Amino acid sequence: MVTAGDRYGRSSIVIHWATLAILVAVYACIELREMYPRGSEIREALKTWHYMLGLTVFFMVWLRITARWVGKTPPIVPEAPRWQLIIANTVELALYALMIVLPLLGWVTLSAEGEAIPFFGLQLPAVVDANKALAERTEEVHETLATVGYFLIGLHAIAALFHHYVRRDNTLRRMTLSR
Repeated sequence: MVTAGDRYGRSSIVIHWATLAILVAVYACIELREMYPRGSEIREALKTWHYMLGLTVFFMVWLRITARWVGKTPPIVPEAPRWQLIIANTVELALYALMIVLPLLGWVTLSAEGEAIPFFGLQLPAVVDANKALAERTEEVHETLATVGYFLIGLHAIAALFHHYVRRDNTLRRMTLSR
């Protein structure tokens, strides 16, 4: 039986799964836009949602970090081998870094393109002046890191399922609300 002390706090759990849902939407928006012709209303809407949801991830990651810093990390039972913990911590750190860097790169790219930075009815300020060369470079890095994100998210999910179904430890249960 799993008790409240064996799992992350409610806020950490809710933020974790909400972030996943938003990340799925961010990736879906940018992938689905390819199905529509350039300049079409739906393609532009998907891009706008990609921008807004990406920035939402940026703001949520700070909530995640705060919840993680304030809350406690429940132990994995039975304890995982040290090498698995090192890999898990490395992947987790890389995911946090991507949730900070990718939205910032997107913000810089839009700014350098001279585009508006929409955020749910607000327009955020540009962080750099218009600069086509900078926009091209930051967009390329953004796209490359986003591809890395697919692999890291997949690795994180596969590891959680491995722990749950193969190792049969509490790794996945620590991040669920149900008893």
